[in-house]
Amino acid sequence: MELTETKQQKQFLKESSCFSETDPEFSELFQNFAFDAVIDQGNLDNHTRMMAIISTLLGCQGIEEFTAMLPVAEQSGVTPVELKEIVYQAVAYLGWGRVRPFLSALNQYFEKQGISLPLEGQSTTTPETRLQAGIQTQVDIFGDGMKEFYKSGPEESRHINYWLASNCFGDYYTRKGLDYAQRELITFCFLSAQGGCEPQLISHAAANMKVGNDKEFLIQVVSQCLPYIGYPRSLNALRCINQAAEQA
Repeated sequence: MELTETKQQKQFLKESSCFSETDPEFSELFQNFAFDAVIDQGNLDNHTRMMAIISTLLGCQGIEEFTAMLPVAEQSGVTPVELKEIVYQAVAYLGWGRVRPFLSALNQYFEKQGISLPLEGQSTTTPETRLQAGIQTQVDIFGDGMKEFYKSGPEESRHINYWLASNCFGDYYTRKGLDYAQRELITFCFLSAQGGCEPQLISHAAANMKVGNDKEFLIQVVSQCLPYIGYPRSLNALRCINQAAEQA
């Protein structure tokens, strides 16, 4: 990563702060930590950092900071399609009730930027193919043990596992715009930021490692997102990463 690129991102972040006049002491304190100390930790490229932060802000319901960060994400090379795919996939992990304001905010931002909507479609499945495509995606990411998972579980709740295959993975993970490693990265961020999803967080930490996002990478992601979700959820995410690594 070019040093000048990192300096430019830091400067852009500091200039985008809206509290420098009303809360100068806090503004300086937060900027020195989030935009200097944190960014200088590790070697995540700006594109990956901003994908993780945008996903984390969805997970913690930070709508105002999400909106403020969209120009930073764009400057860092996160494309309109990638931003849309992050928001779309969040529905599977956060629910439409929590994601709708973010999709509205993103559309408003695009309109102000003169980006024509709708964007080019990214779907690769049909109602007839989504289940099998979703099963194959689960197998690709988690292993052969997922081949029959959609039929497993008690009869009264088996349909949920069917939906996981056909909807969560068949509708979202099969879309173009993001690869498996990126989709597992943003899922990890959704789960770590919202809290209360430790079994799923451990599972997706392990999935990240299987698709190439190793333990060190995930620790760097948590580090970069810590200013936006605080220490308790960040430490919880680290514990889940360690558990996933131990089980690998």
